[in-house]
Amino acid sequence: MTKLRLSEFRVHNLKPLNLKVNDEVVCLSGPSGSGKSLLLRAITDLIEHEGEAYLDENKCSEIKCSEIKCSEIKCSEINPVQWRTWVGFLPAESAWWMDTVGDHFNQKSDECHEYLTALNLPVDSLKWEVSRCSTGEKQRLAIVRLLQQQPKVLLLDEPTASLDAESVNLVESVIKKYAKEFNVPVIWVSHDQRQIKRVSDRELNIKNNEIKEVTV
Repeated sequence: MTKLRLSEFRVHNLKPLNLKVNDEVVCLSGPSGSGKSLLLRAITDLIEHEGEAYLDENKCSEIKCSEIKCSEIKCSEINPVQWRTWVGFLPAESAWWMDTVGDHFNQKSDECHEYLTALNLPVDSLKWEVSRCSTGEKQRLAIVRLLQQQPKVLLLDEPTASLDAESVNLVESVIKKYAKEFNVPVIWVSHDQRQIKRVSDRELNIKNNEIKEVTV
């Protein structure tokens, strides 16, 4: 079981955050522009931030060093993007940089086909041109692309915002199943209180640049 820990973690105008996330789903809510997406991007180490993020005892700031404490990774295999491999980030709008969907996937992974089916996508969708995909199809395909890489942490920025009700249910089921199967921490940004009640173990809310746990 991987544990995510933030120590005096700060990005932009947000106040320093101390947070531990075990194998649970923590939903993050707050007004638009309050810093939810910035926080996820900072944890992924895509933008500058203060403080420290840990996966178990591995420090984000030291992940490029040779002294790595993850028994599953050999030191010689570490590279500058290792942290972003472990920390799976799904942005609100997925990026596609090649013409064909399948070119973005590790097609040797059997899980890829399993996730496609679970999200009501045909296996042949890997042969599609990205330009022919709808917004909802791109989002579901981006979720498959993320999960088949088997990240140790999931950071999800409104993963179902562009989906219809049926697809929302499918995505929620797939993410919860993945989290339970691999015992991974999940931080899930959502504006939908009904969804938060369905999927979360805890809720954090951003207000006045401060992140606090919501008590029921």
